[in-house]
Amino acid sequence: MAKPSMAKPTQPPAHIGPGFRGGRRGQFRGQVDKAKNPMQTLRRLWDYFSKQKWLFFQAIGWTLTSTAVSQLAAPLIIGWLINDLVDPTPGNKLVLYLLYLLGIHSLSSFSTWRSGSIMVTVSQNIIKRLRFDLFSNWQYIPIRYFDTVSHGDVMSRATNDMENINNTLSTFVTQMVNSIAVILGTLILMLWISPLLTIISLAVVPVMFLVTFLIAKATKKYFTQTQAKLGQLNGLIEETITGQKIVKLYTREQIITEEFFEMNEALCKYSTKAQIFSGLIGPFMNVLNNVSYGLIAGAGGWMVLTGRIELGFIVTFVMYARQFTRPVNEMANQFNQIQSMIAGAERVFSLMYEPKESPDIENAVTLSSPEGDVKFDRVSFGYEEEKIVLQKVSFHAKPGQTIALVGPTGAGKTTIVNLLTRFYEVNQGKISIDDLPIQNITRNSLRSSLGIVLQDTHLFSENVLENIRFGKLTASDEQVIEAAKMANAHQFILKLPHGYETVLSEDGTNLSQGQRQLISIARAILADPLILILDEATSNVDTRTEVHIQEAMKRLMKNRTSLVIAHRLSTIKDADIILVIHQGEIIEQGTHQSLLDQKGFYWQLVLHPETLLEST
Repeated sequence: MAKPSMAKPTQPPAHIGPGFRGGRRGQFRGQVDKAKNPMQTLRRLWDYFSKQKWLFFQAIGWTLTSTAVSQLAAPLIIGWLINDLVDPTPGNKLVLYLLYLLGIHSLSSFSTWRSGSIMVTVSQNIIKRLRFDLFSNWQYIPIRYFDTVSHGDVMSRATNDMENINNTLSTFVTQMVNSIAVILGTLILMLWISPLLTIISLAVVPVMFLVTFLIAKATKKYFTQTQAKLGQLNGLIEETITGQKIVKLYTREQIITEEFFEMNEALCKYSTKAQIFSGLIGPFMNVLNNVSYGLIAGAGGWMVLTGRIELGFIVTFVMYARQFTRPVNEMANQFNQIQSMIAGAERVFSLMYEPKESPDIENAVTLSSPEGDVKFDRVSFGYEEEKIVLQKVSFHAKPGQTIALVGPTGAGKTTIVNLLTRFYEVNQGKISIDDLPIQNITRNSLRSSLGIVLQDTHLFSENVLENIRFGKLTASDEQVIEAAKMANAHQFILKLPHGYETVLSEDGTNLSQGQRQLISIARAILADPLILILDEATSNVDTRTEVHIQEAMKRLMKNRTSLVIAHRLSTIKDADIILVIHQGEIIEQGTHQSLLDQKGFYWQLVLHPETLLEST
């Protein structure tokens, strides 16, 4: 049977059509990850094992019991039985030996089942803890990380890589213990039966280990590349599903399919190579095993004929020799399996141990009753050191004031929000609330004092009631409904199939953009923040819906310090102060009328509103 070709197809299948262009997204979103520190990964896994050590040692005990009775004692009993049959004597113990074998194999079957069931429990408990630690830890990873990685790759670490660890842990440990016990036990019994035959049978073992080492070395990189490519492919799938409307709107189905084809080809190539190389071990081992059996049979037959050993012990020795090489084969296969597991575990731990947000400083202040006085003092910032987004930005929002931020795309408006919320830390300058630098305020109390309504609202796959309650988890149903009324959302919610109990689809896609925005505003009203941030909150809705949102926003902004990012004149003209931002600097500031009188950049934006685009 011919080997499958490893060559990459020069073009996609016919149904994809011409125009194949690969290599986008930086050659599958970056270089292939390689295992950097497998020993550290194994030590981290052992930390999880140690919490299950009682069950773990029980599983080992049952595994050793099964090994001792079925693979060490049984062949010896069979040898004695054959000797009795060859040289029958009064008081033949045939029936007794058969009863021994029945009892031994019954105990072995029970021990194997018990060991397996315990290890399944251990592995599931470990994965449960791993999955929880991963999820809980990534809640505290800085936003910067998620802005720079594929969300699908993150999902792959929490699902595919985690399942890979689970499948390996549930079988690997008991198999490894069994293999080691069989090797040591059979070696001792083989030496007891015949040192000469033992030396002959061991002659092929160094060759076995050499072959295993060479093949495992070749497969290691392919298993690692397979896991990395699988994560990249999941990233593309996740982005395509969430962005399906955009794909169809811009008729990019062909391009996305071509990109998927190339990623899928790469995954297939590495996965196939990994399986083919690992599959070489079995045939090589069979050849070496058969050579060993031939040598043992020849030497053993000569020893039987010369009366140096009994026939039954030759049979026992051959069984031990077969058992001795079998664990070597299994350990070789397990080595490939554990390489794949380590590659997945390392990806999981790399996310789990990703640096968290810096802890609050010692003696950080809790904002218990903030007034809402916000100051930016010569703040400079860049997402990358060589690319500065904000240049020495300074402004003062007094308690209860509404500050509007306007400017073209890329000016730095949303960056101001990211810095105020401490999603990112300033490079230079100072941001303060009530004259306290925000670095001196605990993050929880800082963010609890802020309410944010974004252009792209995010709703959870819960009912409407719980989505609004997310703003204040202790709120009663009556308080949630009151917040919805203030947000002008109550009427449309009642018209939903199950009212407030209507379960929303992922990200609320079974609602219109305006309805999602009103629920988001209701959530902010319920949270009752002192400082409010509205980031393009009305940019994606029609004029009629905008009226409802504007009314809700006015109620929400009352007696609150508000930062409003908007491109519609109706949203910003009533602001106390308008800050005009261009290329990371505040180039103008004042009221709507005073800025019009200056006939500067803002005046141009009002005359040509198409230049006042969405925030970056």
